[in-house]
Amino acid sequence: MGDTRNPREAGSPPGNEAARIDIVGLTKRFLTPNGEPFTAIQDVNLLIEPGQFCAIVGPTGCGKSTTLGQVSGLEKPSAGAVMVGGQTVEGITAGVSYMFQADSLFPWKTVLANVMIGPELTGTPKREAIVLARDWLRRVGLNGFEDRYPHQLSGGMRKRVAMAAALINNPRILLMDEPFGALDVQTKAIMQSELLHLWEELRPSVLFITHDLDEAVALSDKVAIMTSSPGSIKDVFDIDLPRPRGNIQDLRHEQHFIELQGRIWESLRDEVTRAYNRSVSAA
Repeated sequence: MGDTRNPREAGSPPGNEAARIDIVGLTKRFLTPNGEPFTAIQDVNLLIEPGQFCAIVGPTGCGKSTTLGQVSGLEKPSAGAVMVGGQTVEGITAGVSYMFQADSLFPWKTVLANVMIGPELTGTPKREAIVLARDWLRRVGLNGFEDRYPHQLSGGMRKRVAMAAALINNPRILLMDEPFGALDVQTKAIMQSELLHLWEELRPSVLFITHDLDEAVALSDKVAIMTSSPGSIKDVFDIDLPRPRGNIQDLRHEQHFIELQGRIWESLRDEVTRAYNRSVSAA
């Protein structure tokens, strides 16, 4: 008989349900190469409920990626804290998957071997990992490409591999740092729809960084605006578009979508202008 467990259970460790993320007073400072202190983010406060999809938008260099690094536990805060499921993050956060703008695939491994890495690292027997990886490649439309290498795939196909690799362990938190930023408009729309479909199945809590306001509104339950450097949360907008969202391209033409996008741009525009003027002055 086949696996009768639901997608949330199959191949995932116990207690891997979506987690609430509390970011409280989060500040991160670095030392520049010449030894001067630099504050990347300051007093960031943000709440993501279990299973909620939250997009973060803001001008370049405002600390969006730094914030994700704090949630993942890859970096330690200078002040404040991140709590996941009520527990303060003090190391690598359990049950987190990360999807970057770059594919982050191992070029010497086949598509199947790349997707298998997550289950193997969590102790899944090889035979079961192969079955899981094949199933996820089927889910992302890459059935029959298991033996290809990343350089033999298109950009969109590599993103599908990366998405399968990020989701195969059924993460409770999915961190996405401009994952579709390098794709053409048509491929991006397809990937957005595929992401929403898979997210609806698994419902991890998502933090999604993007510079594309249309993308932020189309995908999210809430959109957080970050100020120019040092980054902090300026506004949070609830996206009350019904789910499931359906066709992303059609959604962009709906009046309420346009209104939401306009309200968010009004908040973001001042920060983008401020960051641009600062970079021009520095130059």
